[in-house]
Amino acid sequence: MSRVTEAIDRARQAGRGALIGYLPVGFPDLETSINAAITLARNGVDIIELGPPYSDPVMDGAVIQEATAAALAGGFRMRDLFTAVKRITAEVDAPVVVMTYWNPVVQYGVARFADDLLAAGGAGLITPDITPEAAGEWIAESKRTGLDRIFLAAPTSSDERLALISSSTTGFVYTVSTMGITGERQALDQAARDVVGRLKQQGSGYACVGIGISNPDHVAGVMEYADGAIVGTALVKSLRDGGLTALAETTRALAAGTALRS
Repeated sequence: MSRVTEAIDRARQAGRGALIGYLPVGFPDLETSINAAITLARNGVDIIELGPPYSDPVMDGAVIQEATAAALAGGFRMRDLFTAVKRITAEVDAPVVVMTYWNPVVQYGVARFADDLLAAGGAGLITPDITPEAAGEWIAESKRTGLDRIFLAAPTSSDERLALISSSTTGFVYTVSTMGITGERQALDQAARDVVGRLKQQGSGYACVGIGISNPDHVAGVMEYADGAIVGTALVKSLRDGGLTALAETTRALAAGTALRS
């Protein structure tokens, strides 16, 4: 069993859904980003999601784009990702998964990336811009190394595609409530609820929901039907505006929404 699914199961056994927290590596600087990820785990996050900055972050919102641009301007290099993962996993038990666009992995070398992530203590990859059909090399490397491969599913996905995503994914399926700009919360909730239900029908073991989740009420709503809630922008904004203290407060508040209702 993967460390990611073990973390989800531990949360469930404690009467909670899993809280997954995203932060970009190198923002506002490498040392602070490492301490920020540790802060997440020590204040209620079950799985840490780290994003290496990328020069063309087409799927990120303005807050995350600004943070990753600042990290790149500050001199981030891919080797810093593995330094960060190693430092974080030495301090906390929460598994660390990397959310990355595919091109940086190809440029680094897929096998080399997998080996270095494994050596640093990482648990897997979330790959938002590559589909299972195009990910043969990564699927082979993930099987070789035991790293989780986390693909995305959306409300626009056909049942056939959801079946492929479910069978190709390990860890959890990253379920997005929308492929565009976030809209009204009620509409996002229903779209995410529907796709999670369809994923379960297609055999998915674990499905966690991201995009547009920013407060404890949102988290609590997601826990009604999914295995976990993924939060990014709200955490990045807290770190940007209030440093580690504000980040810890926001994380604790979000974690308060994870309790499963009987």
